Amino acid sequence: MVRARPRSVRVTTPGRSAPEAPERAFFGRRKGKRLREGQEQRLAALLPRLRVTPPADGGRLDPAQLFPEPKRGHWLEIGFGGGEHLAAQAARHPEIGFIGAEPFVNGVVKLLRAIDAERLANIRIRDEDVTALLAALPDACLDRVYLLYPDPWPKRRQRKRRFVSDESLREIARVLKDGGLFRFASDIDDYAGWTLARAARCPDLRWTAERAADWTAPYPDWSGTRYEAKAVAAGRRPTYLEFARAERI
Repeated sequence: MVRARPRSVRVTTPGRSAPEAPERAFFGRRKGKRLREGQEQRLAALLPRLRVTPPADGGRLDPAQLFPEPKRGHWLEIGFGGGEHLAAQAARHPEIGFIGAEPFVNGVVKLLRAIDAERLANIRIRDEDVTALLAALPDACLDRVYLLYPDPWPKRRQRKRRFVSDESLREIARVLKDGGLFRFASDIDDYAGWTLARAARCPDLRWTAERAADWTAPYPDWSGTRYEAKAVAAGRRPTYLEFARAERI
């Protein structure tokens, strides 16, 4: 969800290769505006207790072990931006354990403020690129994955930087439980088509749309994001795609 451009940080997925992007990179800023003193204090006090770090030895990371109380399910939001959607879902579903991945420090601080203000005990944060986290998650451990308004990288030479690829969709399908949902939203038609084309090549994901209006209507429990509000204000129509994980044989 971070739409800033600049530098890249190279990240690899151990033991895996991808025909489209054998080596992933995070492209974007780690920090924007200077943090205020209160934000710095919250970052130092709260983030270490909520931070998710994949095992250094390459082992698996069980989402259930991240929460002191058992959860009915576990959801992941990739690139949560300012965290408004993630915080709203966590408040609405205290029985679910949420993991949010966002490398942009200013976005993490905004989510921490919501966690603190609303006393949300069911959110954990990965404040680095999500690739290593996905690689560390065991098979069939998540009930839902969100990717909302990711950076579109619209120029042709930039498209290899898009998060959605054959490899990333395989990883998402791997960590989803049978019947689990992957939800993708964007205001960029080309990125929606890009995602549909790659999802069609993934045998483990099934597009759930049954009629034309399904991909233009928000999800039933949709709370919106600030990027969506900007898109609508600018006259762009969002697209909402949903894919279900196929049953394992």
